[in-house]
Amino acid sequence: MEKDGVQRYVAGLEQVVRSTHQDLREAMIQFQGYSQRVTAQGTVASGAVTDIRKVYKEIQDQLAKIRGVNQLLEGRYRQYYRRDPLRDKEISEFGFLAKNLYTRFDRILQGMEVKGPEGEKEEASDACDPSTTFQWFHSSENQDVLQRTLRRLYALEYNTRIGLDAERSRRVIHDRQRSLSLFVLSGEEGFVETLQSRMHVREYDIKERYAKNELRGALTHLRQISAAEVEGVIRRLVGGHEVPEFKCLLFFIQSQADLEKETLRSSDTVLKGMMRGEVRTLAV
Repeated sequence: MEKDGVQRYVAGLEQVVRSTHQDLREAMIQFQGYSQRVTAQGTVASGAVTDIRKVYKEIQDQLAKIRGVNQLLEGRYRQYYRRDPLRDKEISEFGFLAKNLYTRFDRILQGMEVKGPEGEKEEASDACDPSTTFQWFHSSENQDVLQRTLRRLYALEYNTRIGLDAERSRRVIHDRQRSLSLFVLSGEEGFVETLQSRMHVREYDIKERYAKNELRGALTHLRQISAAEVEGVIRRLVGGHEVPEFKCLLFFIQSQADLEKETLRSSDTVLKGMMRGEVRTLAV
């Protein structure tokens, strides 16, 4: 192989390392999110076990892929390859951290009480039939949180201030006007990555990097709210100057039955037909 050909081949290998490193970083963000929930709750939801193991396997596969390419670069093509010490350090730290987190998961799983047939039957009866309920999130844990929030929507509490100088207290407002807005934001991969890192959701909200160019989530409304208000919230989250860089589709839902409606299943088709910069709200 001629020198120019070798250099192009090495450049291709380096690009593989860079892209895999980015995928690894995203997987670690998701994995650390699981860790924070497990640490706070001291247990692992049954639906999350598969997700945890799946993400951990992805991390191990990505680490193995990077190691294999690096071995090739540092061996056969050493004279054409320039190492990136900072990247190598971060990859090494990711491997160490992932192993420690998974060990913690394993201990919790081993300590969990094994459910008998009756318990499994009861849990199965509470779950939604996947053949009828649309899976808005990839993560079964996020989907479970969404369904649980819908079931408890009118029992949720929120902070409010009573009197001029009174301290914040917890109150439940039974106005039957509560709802959730499911949102999907689509844009360039870099924009979605930036948005994911800076978007801070509230206590009852959810966000998920659904794909490289797509961010999904759920916003919980504990009072009556208009479509214009929700669209305003979305525009503030992404920043007004970046509005032309994305398109956003919103759905208002108020019950678990809404997750079974066909309108949600058409979200991908509707999104593809939208203009960049467009924010559209649909009722289910």
